[in-house]
Amino acid sequence: MKRVAILISGGGSNMLALVASMTGDHPARPVLVASNDPAAMGLARAQGLGIATAAVDHRPFKGDRVAFEAALLEPVLAAEPDILCLAGFMRVLTPGFVARFEGRMLNIHPSLLPKYPGLHTHQRALDAGDAEAGCTVHQVTAVLDDGPMLGQARVPVLPGDTADALSQRVLMQEHRLYPACLRRFADGQAAPLFL
Repeated sequence: MKRVAILISGGGSNMLALVASMTGDHPARPVLVASNDPAAMGLARAQGLGIATAAVDHRPFKGDRVAFEAALLEPVLAAEPDILCLAGFMRVLTPGFVARFEGRMLNIHPSLLPKYPGLHTHQRALDAGDAEAGCTVHQVTAVLDDGPMLGQARVPVLPGDTADALSQRVLMQEHRLYPACLRRFADGQAAPLFL
């Protein structure tokens, strides 16, 4: 059974989808939900599900990412995860942190990578006149929103779409794609999944 730690920064909707999937014959179980924001709603949600939580506020570190990550590593390493899932974790991780979890850290990004790494992905897709948008699950590397793809899900861009409307449709696919990719990854399957 693989042990999964999940890093969040907000409400934790993708975390909840991952946790809900890790039951029955699933090859993994959640062991920790950690956040850089002690007020993140996702922490209370995880606690309500009986999952251990930890919060390491990044703000007192005043931009010292290495010191913040050293503090974050304490509860993460104590949970002994086999897999680390980023689920709306809004901090850019240093190459040193990424290297520690090389080959076992996953992220979900709300675009069809390699298009639109970084922020404001839905507005960028609309501004470009794209016919479709979506989300990508990938292994994390030192390059932002790069790394081997584990899966993608697509949604059409509709006439009159706003970034908010598009983001809601993409989020519904994120909640399907990320759990499916985690299950395959925990099972040792590396071939990308397309929904």
